[in-house]
Amino acid sequence: MRGNVAKVSQHFFADDGRFPNNRLPLIVYAQAITGEAVTPEAVEQMFDASGWPPQWRYTVYDFHHYHSSAHEALGCARGEARIRFGGPNGETLAVKAGDVVVIPAGVAHMCESASEDFMMVGAYPPGQDYDLLKGEEGERPQADETIAKVPVPQTDPVAGWDGPLLRAWG
Repeated sequence: MRGNVAKVSQHFFADDGRFPNNRLPLIVYAQAITGEAVTPEAVEQMFDASGWPPQWRYTVYDFHHYHSSAHEALGCARGEARIRFGGPNGETLAVKAGDVVVIPAGVAHMCESASEDFMMVGAYPPGQDYDLLKGEEGERPQADETIAKVPVPQTDPVAGWDGPLLRAWG
């Protein structure tokens, strides 16, 4: 099954001085793909069909980082992990194969622990290219200016032209 948007949650993270985070909520789609249909290829196909070209297959870095120049969709293609969002004072969420997390530009994230087979597929809206910032001295205010210029995507990476992300970020 693909595109299940029945289990959607939103999480907000305030600027903590080190990590800017964003006024837009992080969106979690629990089991956007279910059962045996969960494969890296299926996640890539879902993102591609929704207008978010998949860019990579990997894990999530084990250090706090964020992207100031792009929103990011992470589709869990295999395994499970605990990922902290919002920086050291943020929130740890469990993700498993089939889940999708959409991270607004500026929201910090890092993998705290993962199964051996854990794999994410990363995707970005068309025209957005990610950078990698670590909350280091001197990154801001340039990062804040860049985040403010990142446009809201035209499609939802799970549901396409009509999805929860568009309503939450609209």
